[in-house]
Amino acid sequence: MPEDLNQNFNPDIYTLVDEENVEQQFELLDIMEMDDERYFALIPYYENPEEMLSEDEDGDLIILKSQMDENGEELMVSIDDDDEYQRVGNIFLEKLSQMFEEAENIEE
Repeated sequence: MPEDLNQNFNPDIYTLVDEENVEQQFELLDIMEMDDERYFALIPYYENPEEMLSEDEDGDLIILKSQMDENGEELMVSIDDDDEYQRVGNIFLEKLSQMFEEAENIEE
C-alpha cells in the first residue's frame, strides 16, 4: 500500500459496554441497511496489532443492530433472533470477503 494512503487511514473506533458493564473498543468495518434495519460489523480493536496476537482473540466479527433510545440517540444492540443474526452475518462476511479480495488485487 502506498505510504501516504496508509498514513491517512483513521479507523472508526467505538467503545461499547457489555452486560457486565465491561468496556471494550471495536473497529467499525461496515454498515449495512436491510429490511428497514441498520446493522454494524465490528471487530475488537487494539492500538498495537501485537496485542491482538498476544490475547486469546481470534478476530471475531461482531454484528450489532441499530436501535433508537428514548432520546432519539442511536444505540448498537445485540441481535436476539438467531435466524436474523445468521442471515445478516453471512451477508456481511460475503461483503467483507469481497472487499478484502479487491484490496489484495489492488496491492498486487
